[in-house]
Amino acid sequence: MMRVLLLGGTTEASALARALVKAEIDAVFSYAGRTDKPVAQPLPTRVGGFGGVAGLVAYLKAEAITHVVDATHPFAAGMSNNAFVACARQDLPLVRFERPPWEPQEGDDWTFVPDLTALPAALPDSPARVFLAIGKQQLALFAAKPQHRYLLRLVDPPRDPLPLPRATVVLARGPFDVAGDTSLMQTHAITHVVAKNAGGSGARAKLDAARALGLPVILADRPDLPGEVAANDVTEVMHWLHHTALRGV
Repeated sequence: MMRVLLLGGTTEASALARALVKAEIDAVFSYAGRTDKPVAQPLPTRVGGFGGVAGLVAYLKAEAITHVVDATHPFAAGMSNNAFVACARQDLPLVRFERPPWEPQEGDDWTFVPDLTALPAALPDSPARVFLAIGKQQLALFAAKPQHRYLLRLVDPPRDPLPLPRATVVLARGPFDVAGDTSLMQTHAITHVVAKNAGGSGARAKLDAARALGLPVILADRPDLPGEVAANDVTEVMHWLHHTALRGV
């Protein structure tokens, strides 16, 4: 019997959860626990880390998992690496649900940097008003540029003092639309947009809004992830599950 562990946290993972239910495939949805109130899923759900590779291996054994789908955020490299190692140790099939990265269009003013740590240096030295759309985990990187005023859009209120002396927090949960993001940037007189090149549709609106407003965008490239089996949409993941089941993997 097939039993799938779906490592989620993205819009695409939620869509895949619905597809698994429709196909009547036994599955468990796993959240990392980064937000206080994650989106409800139609599958049995667990929240929190596994305790590294060893903890994940123990979970796979205890829950009789036969297949793993990594549909985590493209920048959740730690979880993706752990899943790859754990599945290799257990000889379990693993597919990475990898949404394509964003590509610039005509009229875009984008600068790419190799990783998150390179983002602050790409900002100007003169004071700017920055829409810092990177979540809450790497905010401390920007303490090196305290002269800027930062706009942060977070799902949950910050629990600890922010490492940025000049920051405004807006609480919101995606997906977002172009009209809303355009209005947000105009209200806060944003001059620069900083983001991760996460891809997907749920958070793309800020890039389209930046183009419409003629604002420069600084994007961090994705980390390299292990493994070669990657699917770009729900249909590909479902085909992969069906194919491995037919092969008896």
